Amino acid sequence: MMVAAASLRAAKMRSFLTLLGIILATTTLIAVMSVIEGMNQYIAKEVSDMGAEGFRIRRIVMLGEFDAKKYLEMDKKHPQMNRDEYDFIRAKATLVREIGMEAFRSVKADLGGVTLEQVQMSGVTSNMGVISSTKTESGRFIMESDEARRRMVVFIGSDIKEKFFAAVDPIGKTLNVDGRPFEVIGVAKPLGNVFGQSRDKFVMIPAETFFKMYSSRRGLGYNALAIDQAHLEQAKDEVRALLRAYRHLRPGQADTFGIVASDSLVGLWDKLTGTIAATAVGVVSVFMVVGGVVIMNIMLAAVTERTHEIGIRKSVGARRSDILKQFLVESSMMAGAGGLIGVLLAWAVAVIVRSATPVPMAVPLSSVVIGVGLSSAVGLFFGIFPAQRAAKLDPIEALRYEK
Repeated sequence: MMVAAASLRAAKMRSFLTLLGIILATTTLIAVMSVIEGMNQYIAKEVSDMGAEGFRIRRIVMLGEFDAKKYLEMDKKHPQMNRDEYDFIRAKATLVREIGMEAFRSVKADLGGVTLEQVQMSGVTSNMGVISSTKTESGRFIMESDEARRRMVVFIGSDIKEKFFAAVDPIGKTLNVDGRPFEVIGVAKPLGNVFGQSRDKFVMIPAETFFKMYSSRRGLGYNALAIDQAHLEQAKDEVRALLRAYRHLRPGQADTFGIVASDSLVGLWDKLTGTIAATAVGVVSVFMVVGGVVIMNIMLAAVTERTHEIGIRKSVGARRSDILKQFLVESSMMAGAGGLIGVLLAWAVAVIVRSATPVPMAVPLSSVVIGVGLSSAVGLFFGIFPAQRAAKLDPIEALRYEK
């Protein structure tokens, strides 16, 4: 191993150029795995919004590639969701632990001459605090009494607090939302950013207050929790059957609504990552083969250059297996070094991309192990032929060899 390491150090530039294919292959492999890992963490965070037993019922659900024609057809055929069918489902469903209602609207918030545009307002039922991932940092969430009385109260995200109440306690203060004064009753714990977009730029008001302010019911949706994860599919089927019955849909007619759960998002992402991984495998394989062939050619040249050295080693007692091991170790170390360089480059790329863009990247330890292990294996495989050629050299002929 020491002899192999010394040989690599003696020709640094040649070794580096030899390893370009291996370096590119390892960098590509780890970079792709880092993107997938980062996105897995993002999907896990998004899925946690619904929980393992949560699902959503929406007027239109499109997973995967957007189809404009299909969307327009659904927009034409799917009726708006309404309070009556929500009450029907809530009264009839037996496998649902909680079901809440929410409606969305983009509004403007202002206070004391300070204005914040594009704030997401949600009109929610009081149990949305249990159903969603929104947690209370201070104050309280919306209660049933707030809904019943249509109170002008608001629960705000951390971005809203920092914008309007950075130096004071916002609880009990007044905030103008869409031109109307609301009393702040609570502040949510920060949710953070996703793809550079803040998840904390929101306000929540009682659903009945929302309906009083806006006669339109557009954008209404339901969020539900099954009684437990084991009954998630049955709960979804039950809600689907109830909603179809309420809308008088005949057998064979398509649903005029959509249901999405955490497993739907995970399944969609698994399908996407499978495509990405398959493409990456193809690219990495080409780079690895090219790098392996280059290593084999360089090792064959090294055998020729060191024929006299091999003869001397054999004349003083080195066995065929010793020569074979020397060249195999040298080729695998060369490829392994390329793998390590590729790991460092991929890590640097991940840090830069994560810092400069909203793309989530996380380098998994498994990718490092796979990258270095695979590159070493390639070096070992493509080093077999040169190593065998060196081991089979006749010591007398090798000693007579002159460069």
